[in-house]
Amino acid sequence: MDRHAAADDPAMTSPDLWTVLRTASAVRRYRDEPVDDVVVERCLRAASWAPSGGNQQPWRFVVLRSPEVRAVITAAARRTWDVMADFYGFDKPGTADDPKSRVLGAMYEHMQVGGGAPVCVLFCLRPQRGASDLQQGGSIFPAVQNFLLAARAQGLGAAITLWHDACESELRSLVGIPDDWRIATLVTAGWPRGGHHPVRRKPVCEVAAVDRWDQAWVSRMR
Repeated sequence: MDRHAAADDPAMTSPDLWTVLRTASAVRRYRDEPVDDVVVERCLRAASWAPSGGNQQPWRFVVLRSPEVRAVITAAARRTWDVMADFYGFDKPGTADDPKSRVLGAMYEHMQVGGGAPVCVLFCLRPQRGASDLQQGGSIFPAVQNFLLAARAQGLGAAITLWHDACESELRSLVGIPDDWRIATLVTAGWPRGGHHPVRRKPVCEVAAVDRWDQAWVSRMR
C-alpha cells in the first residue's frame, strides 16, 4: 500500500470518533514508508485545537527531520532499553504468542529504531507560573492525545515515548529549545505493520465511582 492510498483505505481509517477511541492503541511497529506532510499537518492541527489552561496554548510542536537529531534520539532510545532490560532482568524478547512477550517485542523493535521512525514530534510546554507539574500537564497532554487520535483516524499508528529524558541536554542544544521551555514527550508515528485492534482496558466499573471512592459505577451499557 502506498503512502497516499493508506490514508484513504476504509480498513485503516475511520471518521467515527468511537471507533477511533476504541482502537487507538500504542503502535510501535511501522512500515518503511514516508508519511505525507498533509497527513502530518492534520495531526498537528488537531493538536492545536486542544484545550489548555486559560486558553494560553503554551505549546510548541517540533517535527524532527534532521538526521543528526534523529541519531541522538536513536542512541537515547537504545540506552533507555538497556536500562529497562537491566532493571527488569530481561533480554531481547522472543516472538511468543504471550501478550506480554509481544508487547516487549514491539517495545524492543521500537527502541532499536528510535529516531528512525517515519514521524518524530517533540511536544514542548512553556510552564505557567504557580502551577504544579500535574496542572502543567493539563495544558500539553490534551494536545498530545488529539495528535494521537488524528493519527489513528487517518490510519497511522503512533506512540508516546520518554526517550528525550536520556538525551535532553544534547537535544535541547540541537533543536534550540529555550531555557524556559520544557519537553513533555516525544511521539513517533507511521503506517503500522498490521491493522488496528480494540484496546484492552479495565471495565468502567473498576475505574469509576459515584460519590464515594468505594462505590463503583454500575454500568447500564450492553
